[in-house]
Amino acid sequence: MAKRSEKDDMGKYQKLKRAQILAQKDEERMSDVEALSEESSSDSEDEVDKKEERKESKWINRERVLVFCSRGADFRARHLMNDMKRQAIQAMMPHAKGESKMDKSAPMNQIAEIALMKNCTKTIYFETRKHKDLYMWMGNISDGPTVKFLVNDVHTMKELKMTGNVLKGSRPVLSFDATFDKEPHYALIKQVLTQTFSTPNHHPRSQPFIDHVFTFSITPNHRIYFRNFQIVDETLQLQEVGPRFVLHVDKIFSGAFEGEVLYENPLYVSPTASRRIMKQKKYTIIIMFNLIIPIYRADAFAQKKQQQEDYKKKKIKIEELKDEVIEDPVGEMYDTNLEIEDREALGIMKVLDGRVTKRISKKNTKLAKKNKKAKAAKANRVAN
Repeated sequence: MAKRSEKDDMGKYQKLKRAQILAQKDEERMSDVEALSEESSSDSEDEVDKKEERKESKWINRERVLVFCSRGADFRARHLMNDMKRQAIQAMMPHAKGESKMDKSAPMNQIAEIALMKNCTKTIYFETRKHKDLYMWMGNISDGPTVKFLVNDVHTMKELKMTGNVLKGSRPVLSFDATFDKEPHYALIKQVLTQTFSTPNHHPRSQPFIDHVFTFSITPNHRIYFRNFQIVDETLQLQEVGPRFVLHVDKIFSGAFEGEVLYENPLYVSPTASRRIMKQKKYTIIIMFNLIIPIYRADAFAQKKQQQEDYKKKKIKIEELKDEVIEDPVGEMYDTNLEIEDREALGIMKVLDGRVTKRISKKNTKLAKKNKKAKAAKANRVAN
């Protein structure tokens, strides 16, 4: 019994020793895992920080532009809008987003809410009136301002079919006329155009190339002409791509599609007013070298009165000429009642008269026969 007890004690001791060894190994493993986890977490945090720094250093300008139109837009407005958005083959603005058409009765304040829902900071809104007149509203959603343009002479890419060709999503160079820096309202419009049309650097949908130029030039009649040119090679040769359109400044508002009027163009004439002038015909507008030249014309009522008086005078003259007896100087040559003295002429006249009488007699006999047959047929019908 003593030997068994000693063996049992030895077995218990070995088990305890094994358990202690296993516990030490487990502790060592746990310490190693904690150390590795601390190192990996520090490395992951460093990598995340580096990635965020890279993103911030690359894509800093997060401008997005919402481009959409109102209901009732014509085909030119829709094609111009598609040329600007990134859905087009040669997208002008890869940082643009689209939206469904907006109802005309909706208030203009609603545009800012739609842009915020789309996570956009700038907006280009095409408004059509009377299915004829196209207006472009361009503004900043956060604090304003908003510029209202009248758009004329719209020519889209598909319509022009120019030889120029640019890469889809490439970034443009913006070129402005020197007159933009001379007046304050033009300087403000320049900032709005720059922030709207310039593609942000390192934008995800843009390409890291600069191969075209947007030009904004002001003409003597205070219109802003937009053109899009391709940079062909290093010699800076240009080829037009399209689209092209003309902007006429109407008003500048302080807020986002609302607020006080900061500037109102005194030279602006609405399309309805110009059409009214043309209907009255007090002025005729001749466009030469992109300049509108008004020429005074007499009143339409006075013109009608003059036309009526001229017609009356002409009618009186015609009646007077009808009453006059004018002798015919060649009447004797065409007088058929004169006697013919030449024998040959008399013979010809007799032959002609005989032929005519024969023809008439033949026709008369034929008609008489037809009439007799018709009378006989009627008599037979009545008898039967």
